[in-house]
Amino acid sequence: MEGLILILGLLAGAYMAWNIGANDVANGMASPVGAKAITLKQAVIIGGVLDFVGATFIGSHVAETIRKGIVEPSAIQDPRVMSLGLLAALLAAGLWVFISSWKQIPVSTTHSIVGSMVGFGIAASGFSSIRWWALGGIVLSWIVSPFFACALGYGVFELIRRKVLAGPNIVRRGVMLGPFFVGVTLFIIFCSMLLDTPLGNRLGLSPAYRTGLSLLISLALALLSRTWLRRLLKRRSHEGVEGVFRRLQILTACYVSVSHGANDVANAIGPVAGIYIIYKTGAMSPQAPVPMFLLAFGGLFIAIGCFTWGYRVIETLGHQVTELTNTRGFSVDFGVATSVLLASKLGLPVSTTHAAVGAVVGVGLARGISAVDFRLVGKICFFWLITLPISAISCMIIFAVLEGIFL
Repeated sequence: MEGLILILGLLAGAYMAWNIGANDVANGMASPVGAKAITLKQAVIIGGVLDFVGATFIGSHVAETIRKGIVEPSAIQDPRVMSLGLLAALLAAGLWVFISSWKQIPVSTTHSIVGSMVGFGIAASGFSSIRWWALGGIVLSWIVSPFFACALGYGVFELIRRKVLAGPNIVRRGVMLGPFFVGVTLFIIFCSMLLDTPLGNRLGLSPAYRTGLSLLISLALALLSRTWLRRLLKRRSHEGVEGVFRRLQILTACYVSVSHGANDVANAIGPVAGIYIIYKTGAMSPQAPVPMFLLAFGGLFIAIGCFTWGYRVIETLGHQVTELTNTRGFSVDFGVATSVLLASKLGLPVSTTHAAVGAVVGVGLARGISAVDFRLVGKICFFWLITLPISAISCMIIFAVLEGIFL
């Protein structure tokens, strides 16, 4: 019986990972597609490959199976009940993300799995098993993520517009200020890769040392970029400053994709790891170590999701919310990357999906309210609000069915 539950868990994990790839590839790749920095085909290929790399080689090796501490570990005593609950959570979350992708709406896969775990906890052990205070952080993230990224996206584009695009000598301004944007962008990427990540921890260096190392490397590359910018603008003068930001935008978009794979693979593979540990040991563990093959398994299906259905949500974020150019697209990706990094380091709950939408809206607002399709934004926000309850109710129904079959 446990073997069958494990097989079903692997299939459900593959389904959830596929849905994550289909919905969340837009977080990094929508803006370069909208700004015509890369094609849609290139976006799903690049996003899929980088998501796989992030999930397999940088993804957390200790994924919380009881997501975000929502369910009290002591509330569920029977390992088989826990396995069935994790299976139900994967199916419920995967189903909601599938429906959202079909509707071309970006939603948080993390919130989907959290809502599913709430539903499982209530169905298995009652309302007292839920850490309701922890849900306050989820509600806070609905506000923090989009507004923080919106403000950053707006501010960065305003800075570019006033300091680079406004007035004469645009190319000269681009060469002067370009290295600043290169350096800041690279610093964000290096800090994100080295601070509080398995990759950074394996280096055996203190956080302060890793931050200093990121700063020195970024400064060196920023200084070297001045020569690169001069040659680029001389060789491709027809592209102008937009051409410079086109390349920076692709760089930040690639970072968002790698980071997404590393962070969100746990939404699919964390519960699978819990089922796997129960199958192997017959006991439960609130934190289940994730074998490398499971990370690769999750990364593979995230990539397949990007390849096969990722274009649907990219179309919404890249084209329908607001019109994007390379400078606007860079501002979007910079806002997403920076807000996710700063919020996570400050201990604030953050959703990459919510940040991506907020940054797109912020850049659009820099051109005026009429530049943003607020009817579509309202529809997206509605889907965000119902993610938790829909996932919870779906999980309760699925768990009841599984309990009737297996128990």
